Amino acid sequence: MQNTLELHRRAAAAVHPVLDRVTTADLDLPTPCTGWDLRALLAHMTGQDHGFAAAVRAARGGEDVDVAAFHPRPLGATPATTLSAGLDDVVAAFAEAGDLEAPVLLPEFGARPPLHVVAGMHLVDTLVHGWDVAATLGVHADYSAGLADDLAAATLALSEQVPDDASREAPGAPFGRALPADPDADDWTRTLTLLGREPSWRPQPART
Repeated sequence: MQNTLELHRRAAAAVHPVLDRVTTADLDLPTPCTGWDLRALLAHMTGQDHGFAAAVRAARGGEDVDVAAFHPRPLGATPATTLSAGLDDVVAAFAEAGDLEAPVLLPEFGARPPLHVVAGMHLVDTLVHGWDVAATLGVHADYSAGLADDLAAATLALSEQVPDDASREAPGAPFGRALPADPDADDWTRTLTLLGREPSWRPQPART
């Protein structure tokens, strides 16, 4: 379980270089997430970072957060700075939390999973959306190649626990229905297809 927090920290570190590339000129680009341009995707990501951090800190104090804490948040004049600050904050919140079995209310799901499960959920969300951003910017190959084997394997194992049901078809759902996958594909490619990503997706036009 402690390893989950370390993997979460490493996942955040892997996403940072991609987020640091984002400029305001990129925000209208289409993404692999159907119906979301980059602005909408990033607003979702920073909202999730804020919500998870708030939920973990509230649980430590014996309190709960409202679902509004997870809503998309403005990117500000410098999106890269906003995104990096949010990601650093949620990593810090998990590091401060202490008891890995402590229940944390996730109002979006109406559930109170233990902290280590919550960290795994955010890990998957962070790495997969990191790929979405990397694909949008045309740097997906470098991003995927930079993921350590153990991190990719852990992400796949966690992704296999995400229900592939009608909830993925709801408006604004972060993951699409699972796509067919080559059984011989590597762990990261299998993760992408399992969560509704087409690994061959390319930006139109590709960014140089």
